[in-house]
Amino acid sequence: MGAEPTWGGRNEPGLAGARLGCGRRVTTGARDKDALLEAARVNNIGEVNRLLQAGIDVNTRHRLGWTALMVAAISRNPSVVKVLLAANADPNLGDDFSSVYEMAKEKGLHSLEVLVTREDEFNNRLNVRASFRGCTALHYAVLADDCLSVRMLLDAGANPLQKNEMGHTPLDYAREGEVMNLLKASEAKFQEEQRRREIEERRRFPLEQRLKEHIIGQESAIATVGAAIRRKENGWYDEEHPLVFLFLGSSGIGKTELAKQTAKYLHKDVKKGFIRLDMSEFQERHEVAKFIGSPPGYVGHEEGGQLTKKLRQCPNAVVLFDEVDKAHPDVLTIMLQLFDEGRLTDGKGKTIDCKDAIFIMTSNVASDEIAQHALQLRQEAVEMSKKRIAENLEDVQVSDKITISKQFKEKVIRPILKAHFRRDEFLGRINEIVYFLPFCHSELIQLVNKELSFWAKKAKARHNITLLWDREVLDVLADGYNLHYGARSIKHEVERRVVNQLAAAYEQDLLPRGCTLRVAVEDSDKQLLKSKESSEMGEGQSKSKAPTLRLEIVDKDSKARKLDIQAPLSPENMAYFL
Repeated sequence: MGAEPTWGGRNEPGLAGARLGCGRRVTTGARDKDALLEAARVNNIGEVNRLLQAGIDVNTRHRLGWTALMVAAISRNPSVVKVLLAANADPNLGDDFSSVYEMAKEKGLHSLEVLVTREDEFNNRLNVRASFRGCTALHYAVLADDCLSVRMLLDAGANPLQKNEMGHTPLDYAREGEVMNLLKASEAKFQEEQRRREIEERRRFPLEQRLKEHIIGQESAIATVGAAIRRKENGWYDEEHPLVFLFLGSSGIGKTELAKQTAKYLHKDVKKGFIRLDMSEFQERHEVAKFIGSPPGYVGHEEGGQLTKKLRQCPNAVVLFDEVDKAHPDVLTIMLQLFDEGRLTDGKGKTIDCKDAIFIMTSNVASDEIAQHALQLRQEAVEMSKKRIAENLEDVQVSDKITISKQFKEKVIRPILKAHFRRDEFLGRINEIVYFLPFCHSELIQLVNKELSFWAKKAKARHNITLLWDREVLDVLADGYNLHYGARSIKHEVERRVVNQLAAAYEQDLLPRGCTLRVAVEDSDKQLLKSKESSEMGEGQSKSKAPTLRLEIVDKDSKARKLDIQAPLSPENMAYFL
């Protein structure tokens, strides 16, 4: 971070000599993008129009980070600003230039060269020690006190609430007068329009719909989280307490991903808007200091805590406490205050108000009980459906959707949670306990398809290879699902049975660039695939030998020939010599 951006000249001894030594960069023979930036600076409208008509990108940047629109704004050239905006220049792009000394370090240049370039090719009346990173054309028009440019930028959709890296909006740099009044009026108008747009966007694209685009299955969990956040977004919630969720279920089943996608929906700046803490790092009592910061006089006092430091930057963030069951009881005590009062006191004694934050805890506690209960419910649903069909009562379609009963939650899950966390007051501060269930067969097929599509994109991008697969392949790979590892077991199964073959074939030079590959099941004419019911049976059941997958090259005439991939030596077949 540098000093605040300010408007003011620089008059230091030796500057004139430095200019003579370095010289001013001549635009004759320079690239067209540099010519556009220079034309915007000197108010050459004809040249700006000519270059834009020649196809130069209107948002092109100087090598040190600014755009032509920023140059025109700081140079008080409203006529050029008008031309650039008409050519669809983005008024909300932020400057990549920080301070002279930071840019010199970043670009590997001498600070004097950066200083002269900034003053000659952008503006010579700005504080050279200031940080300008993130400043938009509107920030610069306000610094230049150019009311006409400010008005044109606002009319073109410039965001008056956009902050630079220092955390300031254009209004923070406005002088008393017409520009300040204009910005104040536009801020209020922009906020109201933004609120209306967000309401309309939420109405047309509900949170549940967006989450389902990224998360396979877990419809009950998505519905529970979506309903709670909808209450919060529309003002139907207790403003004195933050929203607190506890996600329960096996590993690799979508708990962390749901938290990430929720943060992405609520915050455009996902880096600040999503805070993740691995609670396995807070298993000892002394590690509480890492959570809220060390008290005065102790080592690391100035650094602050991992949570408090990030919450101060974004008090309404989505905070994920991963594997909360591993945290030390003293950490849970701190979280009690956080959940109940929506505030936290750090090691320095400063209080952080975070009532607008959303806290999500994940845990594997009771995951086996939840998984076994869900499998039992699915099996019962299948049996009931078969019975109805057999009795010809009605044509019933087998449904993968099941709901965990309230009785199971109270009689089985709650005692397990109480025994682990050992305090009712902690559980009492949780708004929603969300249950994540094992994947059903149709969801496993989606997971396999998603994983194969991921590798197909890589094959196309890296090696120009088109990867296809038969429908039967999805069923075979879905059989590799492990109840305890969730989607990760599918990922590993695809890598083990498909990607390993791809890598071996590529290494053995069997894959011509631009070829089409198909993954198929060996002897697919036989009845290899398991039924939906048997694929969802417990792990204790006996299994037949897994079908083999093979790679085939598809020729132009649509004929396929199997690749003869030599299997690498396995460790047990290798001879060791002393």
